[in-house]
Amino acid sequence: MRGIKIFSGSSHPALTALVCDKLGIQPSEVVTKKFANMETNVEIRESVRGEDVYIIQTGEGTVNDNLMELLIMISACKTASASRVTAVIPCFPYARQCKKDASRAPISAKLVANMLSAAGADHIITMDLHASQIQGFFDIPVDNLFAEPTQIRWIKENVPNWRDVVMVSPDAGGTKRVTSIADRLKLDFAIVHRERSSGNTVIGDVKGKVACLVDDMGFTCNTICQAATVLKDAGAVEVLAILSHGIFCEEAMERLNNSNLSTVVCTNSIPQKDNMSKSGVLKIIDISAVLSEAIRRTHNGESVSYLFDHVPY
Repeated sequence: MRGIKIFSGSSHPALTALVCDKLGIQPSEVVTKKFANMETNVEIRESVRGEDVYIIQTGEGTVNDNLMELLIMISACKTASASRVTAVIPCFPYARQCKKDASRAPISAKLVANMLSAAGADHIITMDLHASQIQGFFDIPVDNLFAEPTQIRWIKENVPNWRDVVMVSPDAGGTKRVTSIADRLKLDFAIVHRERSSGNTVIGDVKGKVACLVDDMGFTCNTICQAATVLKDAGAVEVLAILSHGIFCEEAMERLNNSNLSTVVCTNSIPQKDNMSKSGVLKIIDISAVLSEAIRRTHNGESVSYLFDHVPY
């Protein structure tokens, strides 16, 4: 591909390498480092004048450092006369702070959107935003890709008798996400309903079936672990969980290992190498094909809506 440069931030170079491999190009050279006072320094080692630039930087791990590094890289490329700079952010930072849910609470996701625009980003590519209205925080184009097609393919390829699976939302807020997958697979669905008086209950029939929990992100994993226990008590023979983003705090792996979950699947939007070594139940779905195809289509001026329902091969 001509006229394109792909740079990797320090958050997930392995994902950038997979994306570049599928596009048949090499990652462009950039050096990121910290000064003694912990300021971030970025050196773009290749000419980007007139080029279509893509910067891949996910939004978790050391979130604030990664975000600042991304902003500096965008600014550096714009001041070096790049024709367009696209920030590819598989997991959008501060996405859960997307509404004012208490007095004087900040809407931090809106602030991040303003910062990306002010730095000079022309376009944003992300995946499974915590709330789709975050796209409206931007005055530049935003492509919110979905992990759903890759998750559906994983279910078909890895779950025996998947036609007998029941898709389950761990809470009422995730119902739309679960019913979308259930409708496409023509499966039944259920909801774990929280009641203060009587505890969690299952709305739907899971007795004698495999239950598959679906959520957009896992941090403490307390919600899905509690839901797995409720589903087991309701008669489910096996409980799986599929997450779009495995953020995972320190206690999460131990909690998953001691839970009723037989398998927990998440995408590689965030590096999972360390977590894989800590948990035998964790499996990974590779999204590099989706991101690389989105980049190729954007570069060539093609529609990316095909990716909302299909997995590129």
